[in-house]
Amino acid sequence: MAEFLDLEGQDGVRMSWNVIPGTKQESSNCVVPVSAIYTPIKSMPTMPVLPYAPLRCRTCRSVLNPFSIVDFVAKIWICPFCFQRNHFPPQYASLNDENLVAELFPQYTTIEYESPAEKSTVPPVFMFVVDTCIIEEEMGFLKSALSQAVHLLPENSLVGLITFGSLVHVHELGFGLMPKTYVFKGSKDVSKDQLLDQLSFFLKKPKPPTGVVAGAKDGLSSESIARFLLPASDCEFTLNSLLEELQKDPWTIPTDDRAARCTGTALSVAASLLGACVPGSGARIMAFIGGPSTEGSGAIVSKNLSEPIRSHKDLDKDSDPHYHKAVKFYEGISKQLVHQGHVLDLFACALDQVGVAELKVAVEKTGGLVVLAESFGHAVFKDSLRRIFQSGDYDLGLSSNGIFEINCSKDIKVQGIIGPCASLEKKGPLCSDTVVGQGNTTAWKMCGLDKATSLCLIFEIAKKEIYQHTSGQMRLRVTTLSRRWVAGPGSIQDLIAGFDQEAAAVVMSRIVSFKMENEAEFDPIRWLDKALIHICTRFGDYQKDTPSSFSLSPRFSIFPQFMFHLRRSQFVQVFNNSPDETAYFRMILNRENVANSVVMIQPSLIYYSFQSGPEPALLDVSSIAADRILLLDAYFTVVVFHGATIAQWRKAGYQNQPEHQAFAQLLQAPQGDADAILKERFPVPRLVICDQHGSQARFLLAKLNPSATYNNDASVPGGDVIFTDDVSFEVFLDHLQRLAVQ
Repeated sequence: MAEFLDLEGQDGVRMSWNVIPGTKQESSNCVVPVSAIYTPIKSMPTMPVLPYAPLRCRTCRSVLNPFSIVDFVAKIWICPFCFQRNHFPPQYASLNDENLVAELFPQYTTIEYESPAEKSTVPPVFMFVVDTCIIEEEMGFLKSALSQAVHLLPENSLVGLITFGSLVHVHELGFGLMPKTYVFKGSKDVSKDQLLDQLSFFLKKPKPPTGVVAGAKDGLSSESIARFLLPASDCEFTLNSLLEELQKDPWTIPTDDRAARCTGTALSVAASLLGACVPGSGARIMAFIGGPSTEGSGAIVSKNLSEPIRSHKDLDKDSDPHYHKAVKFYEGISKQLVHQGHVLDLFACALDQVGVAELKVAVEKTGGLVVLAESFGHAVFKDSLRRIFQSGDYDLGLSSNGIFEINCSKDIKVQGIIGPCASLEKKGPLCSDTVVGQGNTTAWKMCGLDKATSLCLIFEIAKKEIYQHTSGQMRLRVTTLSRRWVAGPGSIQDLIAGFDQEAAAVVMSRIVSFKMENEAEFDPIRWLDKALIHICTRFGDYQKDTPSSFSLSPRFSIFPQFMFHLRRSQFVQVFNNSPDETAYFRMILNRENVANSVVMIQPSLIYYSFQSGPEPALLDVSSIAADRILLLDAYFTVVVFHGATIAQWRKAGYQNQPEHQAFAQLLQAPQGDADAILKERFPVPRLVICDQHGSQARFLLAKLNPSATYNNDASVPGGDVIFTDDVSFEVFLDHLQRLAVQ
């Protein structure tokens, strides 16, 4: 595994197969597709940034790289993709085998180009879209969090504010004498032209008779834009005053009705306003939503409380009247935002569902951030919002307007990408007929991306990426990969040696999530089981019909364990989760790197005791003991679990007595490790501190392998049993071995 981590450190890539099957048939026999998880702007301290434009092949436009064949005498380089001969320009005249340029160094397979001429002049733009149909207490929490966020904004960034309830209020921040807003009816759609007319954009400067109205260069004056988007340093006082005076939506709600909330109209107005004022700027719409949309386009439920919000069952039966209409509406908004180069970030904080499942398409295609919490007062929301604007060690490295392109050797085609991007529909001979995720293209747009954003490419070998760095500088990152082909009867050991089981598990989880959302009547458990049986049959060592003889190479040994936990995970098991929660979990899975995604699939468990320091524990109910503290990292939740004896001692206050310093240190150790996880992760996970046999212990028990249940005698003294009919990993493995050797 270490060599795969080294490759990831060098190129930001983890491939499921690091030795590539040589024929189509051999590839399909391998079950897990040839795929790569690529983190386009992963932080790489040793990567050089070159202050000039890249040298491109004149036929296929790929960039000069260490795999190019160079003729130093004739000053010619041969492209490794299309074999076109290209001449070096005059500035490369001094090039020879002892005086190489950085892009030809064998260790620099990933390199960045920073052209001094290309720098964006538009500062970062934040449009806050705030829901006012929430109770006073929630309103107080939200106002406090937003005031902190305004204080943390970069000084040169532009800020706008839209609030909405049953009506949409666009606030004119540039009119400092008194609060001034433009109001739109939430139940009516507002076109971009209507919006510009209503907001009096053409009072002083007449509207151009032809062409698209797009920013100060095309049809709008800088003064009219500055009425709604002001630098944070100029409008901090005005914005804070507005937030302080912000009131709950004044319209009375009948007792048997939901609040009239026009989320869709508000987001449409925000998208059109930014599209007119700052197109192509990498602006972010930050939507703070406290309940379901019930008014206008994008409504997910009617106002009448007698109609329940859609469940997974309703979506499976296709019996919800609002779902498809709302998804279609948000698809329209996502296309508009992608075209403008803008991002939609979603902060959904409510006990009820708010429509994350419908909004998923707009957030994911624009590369937006998503945070789901129970309340605007919850630490998950407050800490995550603070992290977005934080600079220093834990900053997210938010970048914008990336264009991601792929070029491959002629024997490889691209099926598609699963991840936060939008297709640019650049068709070509590299596109496969089989489409997975966003396919039929070799270029994608990433309106928003950060240091951890990762794309899952199905079938690929070399790629290049251009994006706007946080400094505003435009950068081009080029990654060129080469992997060995193998074919024929003796190739199986080579394939085994190049198998990255962590990357493969993540690829399978993204594919199964995608299929569950897009294929009717799809049975994920059956699909995963069949795939695992085929892999074990092909790569296992066994005598036919003898299960006890079955063994797997260390390269494959943890893969069945990953599949066991994936079958039980929230990505596959939708029972007890709302459609909003399922959409949220899958959005995070689709954008995170391999290390984080593996923690989502199979959480890590560490135990602390008097006998030893922190040590890894089996993710099994047998790891529970009365005199242990367990730390579970399940990515979305971090659990500190005190065994029964530890909990009794803590309640008796032994940790406060000077003679029990060791106990105080034991209690503090997992808490310190949990805080370190919370500091570096986005969205900030929920921290649960619980005791054995307490109600909150369910957060731990739900993730453990049920080797001891109420109907077997496997429990350990001082341990625990799980009340479940789920099979344990041992039983699962036993069945797998029997089926694999048939």
